[in-house]
Amino acid sequence: MSSVLTKTEVDTLTPMQRLETLCDAGSLDVIRSEVVSGHMGLKARAGDGVVGGAGLVEGRPVFCYAQDNSYVGGSLGEAHAATIVRVMELADRARAPVVGFVGSGGARMQEGVRALGGYGRIFRQAVALSGKVPQISVISGLSAGGGAYSPALTDWVVMTEGASMFLTGPGVVKEALGEEVTAAELGGHRVHERNGVAHFVARTDHDAALLARDLLGYLPSHCDLPLPIAAPRPPGATDPSVHVPSEARQVYDVRSVISGVADGGELLEVAPGWARNLVTAFIRIEGRPVGVIANQPRYLGGVLDAASSEKGARFVNQCNSFGLPMLVLVDTPGFMPGTRQEAAGVIRLGATFVHAFAKATVPRLTVILRKSFGGAFITMNSKDLGADYVFAWPQAEIGVMGAKPAVGIIHRRELAASEDPEAAREELAERYAEQHLRPQVAAASGHIDELIEPEQTRARVAWAFRSLERTR
Repeated sequence: MSSVLTKTEVDTLTPMQRLETLCDAGSLDVIRSEVVSGHMGLKARAGDGVVGGAGLVEGRPVFCYAQDNSYVGGSLGEAHAATIVRVMELADRARAPVVGFVGSGGARMQEGVRALGGYGRIFRQAVALSGKVPQISVISGLSAGGGAYSPALTDWVVMTEGASMFLTGPGVVKEALGEEVTAAELGGHRVHERNGVAHFVARTDHDAALLARDLLGYLPSHCDLPLPIAAPRPPGATDPSVHVPSEARQVYDVRSVISGVADGGELLEVAPGWARNLVTAFIRIEGRPVGVIANQPRYLGGVLDAASSEKGARFVNQCNSFGLPMLVLVDTPGFMPGTRQEAAGVIRLGATFVHAFAKATVPRLTVILRKSFGGAFITMNSKDLGADYVFAWPQAEIGVMGAKPAVGIIHRRELAASEDPEAAREELAERYAEQHLRPQVAAASGHIDELIEPEQTRARVAWAFRSLERTR
């Protein structure tokens, strides 16, 4: 377990306290780079404003660092950068995760190009580690310039509620654009949890450190190492469909379905404030970590769009990089139409989502809950895109589009000539749905492996993952 503070509800911890909270009690050893004394009139501290360390999280090695924004605003100089790069190099050699607590005003102006070069070395090392070991950044103060770029190169970003990050601060914005804006308005957690920069928000430094520990519990130490296994627990509900309306147009929260499949009903949702029409989350099934991608009917009816495609593609790539099997829960009417979506690049971003699934090599399962139409049927881990198993609930509808819009196109002349177009549309739609949209039709053609009752979902998904289990 992590170190226990005498006051657990601490808003701001010292750099050393952040590392101690992250690591198992008594396991932290400090790594210090060479100290430059008195350079540029500054009295340097060990690490020159940053503390590096190595410790354990749940008994597994982790490397970490925490910037000290009370020392020259946490600005990054040459020696400061050397500590961070050293921590990252050691993590690479040890095949262990890196957690950085970031609070920096950016490059130290007194050191000029040497400070910029320091950021360049950090960026290069972060890219070298990408997809090899998990990299987590915790924004625990004001982070500007390179202090904002650096976290964006890592896998996951956690922001505290009092933190802010931006490339150029309020002063520069006012001078360049004449715009008055606060740090929170420019780059606070409410901004970045909605644009996808921040994947998690924690109330305090202490909460953020514990959240980083929780996240590491779902991830391997290195892409070539096994996933951490926990003790199995029963799911959160015996029937995951209990909150799912039978009417396809009625909304519900898909997280209730996820809870009904997950061990203990628990999930760690990633980027819950960004592209809310798609849920991405970590869960455990029979103690094994699983990544979940699910349409969210509660927002925009679960439709796919440019933002949700980008969100989904990033998460799928992360799961694939770190060997997490994926469970895809589908309930979507298709892709969002319209000029705004086309202007937003929905074609390009939708293609990245397709590409992410198509290249994934980890086990991946799909369960179609109520409906799956058009290009979204293909995109959401269809059998032809490489899904290992595809299941569907009996009430699901699967096809190019819904019955009513389909007959409106196919039978438009017949409907136009009808004395009662609405009644004719209803009759034709019912017939079309029976002939083309029933899951039995997709199963008969091999696009669905098995029709399962909702209460069987957990058992069938668990069996499917066991059948595909492999040692990395």
